[in-house]
Amino acid sequence: MLNVTTLSGLIEANRTYPGAITYLEGENDTRSVEFAELYERALGILHRLQRLGASPGDTLILFLEHNEQFIDAFWAAVLGGIIPVPVALGISDEHRHKLLRIARRLGNPYLYTERRSLERIAAFAEQTGQSDTVRRLRERAFLVDDLDDISHAGTVYAARPEDIAFIQFSSGSTSEPKGVVLTHANIIANARGVSEVTGFNEHDVSLSWMPLTHDMGLIGFHLMMFANRVQAHLMPTELFVRRPLLWPQFASRIRATILCSPNFGYKHYLKALGERPVEGLDLSGVRLIFNGAEPISVELCEQFLERLAPAALAPNAMYPVYGLAEASLAVSFPPPGAPMRTVALDRRRLGIGEEVQLVAQDAHDAVRLASEGKPIPYCQVRIADDDDRPLPDGRIGHLHMRGENVTRGYYESPEADAEAFTADGWLRTGDLAVVHGGDLYVSGRAKEIIFVNGQNYYPHDLESIAHRIEGLELGKVAAAGVRRPGSQIEELALFVLHRGALADFLPLAGAVARLINERTGLEVAEVVPVKRIPKTTSGKIQRHLLEERFADGAFDAELEALAALREARRDPGTAARNAIEDKLKMICDAALGDKRVDVRDNLFQLGASSLKLIEIHEQIDREYPGQIDLTDLFDFPTIAELALHLQGKLSATEA
Repeated sequence: MLNVTTLSGLIEANRTYPGAITYLEGENDTRSVEFAELYERALGILHRLQRLGASPGDTLILFLEHNEQFIDAFWAAVLGGIIPVPVALGISDEHRHKLLRIARRLGNPYLYTERRSLERIAAFAEQTGQSDTVRRLRERAFLVDDLDDISHAGTVYAARPEDIAFIQFSSGSTSEPKGVVLTHANIIANARGVSEVTGFNEHDVSLSWMPLTHDMGLIGFHLMMFANRVQAHLMPTELFVRRPLLWPQFASRIRATILCSPNFGYKHYLKALGERPVEGLDLSGVRLIFNGAEPISVELCEQFLERLAPAALAPNAMYPVYGLAEASLAVSFPPPGAPMRTVALDRRRLGIGEEVQLVAQDAHDAVRLASEGKPIPYCQVRIADDDDRPLPDGRIGHLHMRGENVTRGYYESPEADAEAFTADGWLRTGDLAVVHGGDLYVSGRAKEIIFVNGQNYYPHDLESIAHRIEGLELGKVAAAGVRRPGSQIEELALFVLHRGALADFLPLAGAVARLINERTGLEVAEVVPVKRIPKTTSGKIQRHLLEERFADGAFDAELEALAALREARRDPGTAARNAIEDKLKMICDAALGDKRVDVRDNLFQLGASSLKLIEIHEQIDREYPGQIDLTDLFDFPTIAELALHLQGKLSATEA
């Protein structure tokens, strides 16, 4: 790794090196930007930002769709001492709420975005009574659409290691998101520790589809690659979602050595691959596939490696790692090239302070965990009990960390800092883990974060959304992540207090699923009627008890009865009535293969996730190019409504 102390020093050191970042925008759409060009573009954008009034210490929200635009703006801010704040564009109301909350949290930030995105936010703010926030953003917004001249260079700020490099905000759909403050020193220490373990170098070739608003995407597969002059390739997340089979095709074509994905990505690829043979791929060059960002499924890792063995993917390429934004990303790594190590533990012996019990891999109560190695250099971890006292190896406890890579705190949030840090200076990660045989195994999360599609969601946030439905006040609904027997991924379930007839529960279940789906883009796998929501004596919901009962099949009879009632109540007279409806129905049926779709069905009530909506939109755009925007699916959520809207667009085009 380069011998630098700041990110601005990093880009200065790379400006004369003949390296490049390659953007894979489509199957045959590739653009490479040399480091020198990146530096000049960043300086030109910095000049425009400084003309707008931005100066060192100011915050700049990056609200961008395209990777190249994001990278350009990120480095422009870094060179000027301006603090980048990445925010995911998203497609749901909650993504828009998050942007506005972050803007208010930052006080008076600058905004770098596209005109279309700003107008959509403005329209949303008008509907939700937040116009003042957008008005202030407009006054300090720079639009990519207006970037017509970058020939003038901005003034570079001499950054210090202790300066803030950027702020990574947490998820949060109804609560205030927390801003993880990362300094130049934090990120450089983390990059140095990772480089010492992995041996990244200029001969490596990386490929990532992770969003740059995510720490694995930005820090792991841009900054760390840049610091080691790796030949980096970036694939749009949306392209991976639509066409996951391109991911290994790109990897084979560029002879990638470094890949990455959370659980969701492996599952998504394998589902698209189906039973077809793996042909025309050569992944023999891949030495590491980083697996992180959500709990690791050992079974899914094994399935992925087995399916891609014909492509010469090495069986020891899977690389389970542990990290989080507060650590500037990386905390612990296994030795590169070593076979993936796993243990099977008795799930009944995973309480805080308990000594873990090894069981057979196929035992009824076995939970298989993957080793996530040892702490990287410059970072330390410990396992502690509920009172922050260290526990010996072999016992489950709270995972704490400290080191040069660990954040000094959250953005202007002393309450969050007090909750996060122990009296002796360790940061509480919120995860539970055990050290066994010298390796770290993460067993769960103390804060009950729900992991779906590579993203984390807080149960109380989802429950607060459900509370908007009349009758579902606090304490009557619980959100939890569940796994069906034999499943490799976690799904979202809502447990709702209901003591009446099952037939009366159907409308409520539909309303809950639709609202959560509309607000967050998440698919609700099940809405489960329960006669009691288990709670502690202090009134805290015990979600883990509901998760365990679900896994044990305690609700199977009710769910089967609800499915039968739902099927019996379907209106037989809602078949497609014209060619457009028929075409749209075929597209929706194919995307939602496990659900029967009628033309008057609300796609959100059926549980169409944001991934499914992207897939549906992609197919519609192929049939009717340029006629339907993705946001139209939110405005016209039934096939009948969308067909009527589309017919109007087609008629106007013909006229």
